Amino acid sequence: MTSVWWVRRDARLADNPALLAAQADGPAAAVFAWSPAVHLWSGRRRAHLARVLWSLREDTAGALGVRRGEAADAVLAVAREHGATVVHAAREASPAGIGAQRDVAAALEADGRELRLTGTPYAVAPGRVRKADGSEYRVFTPFSHAWREHGWPSPAPDADPDAFTPVSSDVDLDQRAAHGDADDPLAARHEFRERRIVQAWEDYAASGLHRYAAERDRPDLDSTSHLSVPLAFGQIHPRTVLAATAAVAGEAARKLESELAWRDFHADVLFRHPRAQRESLTAVLPEDSWLTGPEADEAFMAWRDGRTGFPLVDAGMRQLAATGTMHNRVRMVVASFLVKDLHLPWQRGADHFRRALLDYDHAQNQLNWQWVAGTGRDAAPFFRIFNPASQATRHDPDRRYVERWVPEVDTPAYPEPIVDHGTERAAALAALRRGREAARG
Repeated sequence: MTSVWWVRRDARLADNPALLAAQADGPAAAVFAWSPAVHLWSGRRRAHLARVLWSLREDTAGALGVRRGEAADAVLAVAREHGATVVHAAREASPAGIGAQRDVAAALEADGRELRLTGTPYAVAPGRVRKADGSEYRVFTPFSHAWREHGWPSPAPDADPDAFTPVSSDVDLDQRAAHGDADDPLAARHEFRERRIVQAWEDYAASGLHRYAAERDRPDLDSTSHLSVPLAFGQIHPRTVLAATAAVAGEAARKLESELAWRDFHADVLFRHPRAQRESLTAVLPEDSWLTGPEADEAFMAWRDGRTGFPLVDAGMRQLAATGTMHNRVRMVVASFLVKDLHLPWQRGADHFRRALLDYDHAQNQLNWQWVAGTGRDAAPFFRIFNPASQATRHDPDRRYVERWVPEVDTPAYPEPIVDHGTERAAALAALRRGREAARG
């Protein structure tokens, strides 16, 4: 009997419970829905998705089908074509993901078929970590302790690469993977083959992980795991990573585990509070604190294009434009600068990151922006305002990162700062005081 594997954020053969469930009764028919929502992505991200799917198709001996259209239509069509009564998929927890699986389940049920959800893209499924009374954790540190105590399964066995039945496609992966899209060609190519990603992680765990805690905030050094893109596309599961770190003693491994706990924490917050994707969970500033009109647009474009006159901010934004990624420390600096120096709402920065990031993860993006803006769960207090100059001195002491991305720094071609940090910091803190006074009535 054939079952269908609906590929979502789990484009891999290793450690994939939903795929194993689909193969339990025989060869599985695999389908990915190339939905209209994909065309809201940057061309670079679409091109990388095509390369990921191309690799998965190769690993399944050409069996993966990629169908254009909404997931409910694509999945139902493949189930009918292959006489499948059951479709297996990983459970999503974002508002859009929940909506898609609801639509697929309804379409299948109306046709006498069933959607079964197994596993999630997280070490612990959102909603599972909770206090003894069943309520949510609102602060990360106790959440992370409970998260560790809850634990997670060991990695699942690899799926059988030969246990697939071919599904036809109507999306030309070869063209999209090779050339990207005209509006945003794939300028910096990241690894997209599952076996190489897993091997690179194993090599890092064996020889580079020991530097992680000490050097993770240094954008001038290549000391991070480079897992953000494969995690975002589901080519490696957090369980696989945690199984390796569990075997390593020391602060570095615990710190990387903590970063995965943050990923689960943010997914948990968005699952419990879907409005957090657009709304601040905590009101911090009066609405009249934000810059508006043409002046706001000019400030935003200077930030977006990396021409603020603050070298670390500009380096980060140019790295993002060129590669679709940005070092995590620098992400915090550029986000703080947008919200607290330029006085623009976090949603505007989050929207730009959504369009630009190759490693985009909805919960991570929205809740990290809320963390910087001081509006989320366990957020940094609003009065924590990053100084771009001191951050550069501390984390890029030899200016290698800045000079790589802003080669004209210290020349007449580089612009003067568009704002005075001290002045804007004072204005942000004054707005915070007004907000607190208003809240007290």
